[in-house]
Amino acid sequence: MSKAEILRGILLVEDNPDDFEATARSFKKAGLANPLHWCSSGQAALDYLHQTGKYASYAGAERPALILLDLNMPGLDGRALLEIVKQDKLLRRIPVVILTTSTDARDIDRCYELGASTYIQKPVDFDGLIRVAKVIRDYWFGIALVPKEEERW
Repeated sequence: MSKAEILRGILLVEDNPDDFEATARSFKKAGLANPLHWCSSGQAALDYLHQTGKYASYAGAERPALILLDLNMPGLDGRALLEIVKQDKLLRRIPVVILTTSTDARDIDRCYELGASTYIQKPVDFDGLIRVAKVIRDYWFGIALVPKEEERW
């Protein structure tokens, strides 16, 4: 894993603060050193990715190396955000990993149709979340080659 990839952030789009905290703790426990940025809604994630709204002058905003996306959120849900991201010329190359409780075959099929990179059922216990964090660390930042960050979004 290169130093540049370690520094590239992960955007977690998750409306539940407890799930965010558990994910952050599991990443730390798994040794996943990439910065984790949290957006609690689809709209906040869109603002972050487009550097608009409250992120218009946010110095810490960067194009993430990976987006972890929950599906079931109020307002702009994960399905709608995935569709927007994958239709956007500037964003569509960012790998999007669906991390959700849904095992509905329609959700799985639709997410892959929209361009999701993979679909993971969110574990119900902390040990399971640590295993997922290790897989993300090992695969997305160890084996997979992800698009390089562009000079400017």
